[in-house]
Amino acid sequence: FGSSRAAQRAAKNTHFYSLSSPPSFATMVLKTDLCAYSEYRIYPGRGSRFVARDGKVSFLLNAKVTSLFHQRIKAVKLRWTQAWRRMNKKGKTDDSAKKKTRKAKKFQKAVVGMSVEDLQKKKAMKTEIRQQAAAAEAAKAAKAKAAAKTKAKSKAAAAVPKNKGKDVPKAPKGGAAGGGGKKDFKARK
Repeated sequence: FGSSRAAQRAAKNTHFYSLSSPPSFATMVLKTDLCAYSEYRIYPGRGSRFVARDGKVSFLLNAKVTSLFHQRIKAVKLRWTQAWRRMNKKGKTDDSAKKKTRKAKKFQKAVVGMSVEDLQKKKAMKTEIRQQAAAAEAAKAAKAKAAAKTKAKSKAAAAVPKNKGKDVPKAPKGGAAGGGGKKDFKARK
């Protein structure tokens, strides 16, 4: 009598497993939607659907989101929404997706009054030679300046005044000499 009960219990408890093979539990699949405003997951039994006049269905998470949605406040302007995080590049960062910054290559451009070849020649010169060349150029410039001064002096000496012998001062405009009075407009008729 007692042994048969033990056998019955053993038959009932067949769902216990041995240590060698764990049970294969089926995971329950929950159908989740995304909130149209905040882009958070909405689990079954949560949220509400809003159908607009044009027939567009919006699934909203909670009363807060619904209120903001109907006030037409942009989700991008609220820091806690996924839209704001996406706009401000927060969260997911792929190292492979980041652009690699290129190193700027050196490129020689011509300067006003100097070609690229002249610049390269100057770079190739040693500092002593460069200083000598600069001194020579300065001497040339000084010589040219002195020549220009002597030329200007000779021109000034050669120029003869046109009104020689006529050293009469001009009379002032507006009537008699020495008279600087106001004009009388009312006196005219």
